[in-house]
Amino acid sequence: MRVGFIGLGNMGLPMALNLVRAGHDVAGWDLQATAMQGFAAGGGRCAGDMADALDGAAAVVTMLPAGTHVRTAYLGAAGIIAAAPGALLIDASTIDVATARAVAAAAAAAGLDMLDAPVSGGVAGAAAATLTFMVGGSAAGFARAEPLLRAMSKNVVHAGAAGAGQAAKICNNMMLGINMLATAEAFVLADRLGLDRQKLFDIARVSSGQSWALSSYCPVPGPLPGSPANRDYAPGFAAALMLKDLSLAQQAAAESGAATPLGAAAAQLYQALVAAGQGGRDFSAVFPWLAAMPRGEVV
Repeated sequence: MRVGFIGLGNMGLPMALNLVRAGHDVAGWDLQATAMQGFAAGGGRCAGDMADALDGAAAVVTMLPAGTHVRTAYLGAAGIIAAAPGALLIDASTIDVATARAVAAAAAAAGLDMLDAPVSGGVAGAAAATLTFMVGGSAAGFARAEPLLRAMSKNVVHAGAAGAGQAAKICNNMMLGINMLATAEAFVLADRLGLDRQKLFDIARVSSGQSWALSSYCPVPGPLPGSPANRDYAPGFAAALMLKDLSLAQQAAAESGAATPLGAAAAQLYQALVAAGQGGRDFSAVFPWLAAMPRGEVV
């Protein structure tokens, strides 16, 4: 399939290259020259500009930083909706639900299938094609998109109508952020009580304290050799990105009237972590930050 891929950043680049490896004709474009160079080095075909990437595309995939970028890319006289007639549109960005629904409505008015398809799995999952796609949009659009999405992922789930993919992503990551904080706090307490970290890990992962944050992404050095904690918290999923998702969850909670006190507390704590200069580290770096915090300190 001829695919235009817009946004070749940390996530978009390996995703686009996985489409190339799957045999698709992918024209990639990004504002950053280094991203374009990385795409070319991986065997991708670099477009001269966004219009060039969209020319003749049967499908368009976008991976952009925020809702404002998605609106700019899709809407307007020179936007994707106007410039890619007949194309299947897939936005893999993590953005606010309202923007996802607004852009999907504009696409539908132009007779186009559009899906919001944010991902879980981080940079490692993007590189290994083991992402999970959470997809919002019509059943017909999902059926058209599924072969493309499967080339970049391990799991593809149709969550519902337009905006449902974004809703699933922010709910999932709110749970993850809360779970990581709880796991980190437990290890901080264990350290103060003299409990061996490996012993707590071995007990909790087969007991009621078990979670993905513990068993697959343990925030303390030692128990899981492959976790960021054993690489000085080099980011698989940066703390700044966790703050973004928690902030989107709080925006959605305010708009829908949902009570999310733990989500609000998690957002506040990650805001403080980022403000402390830790935004570029993995989100599990909340552990050493909490460990260094004096008891009773108000964040």
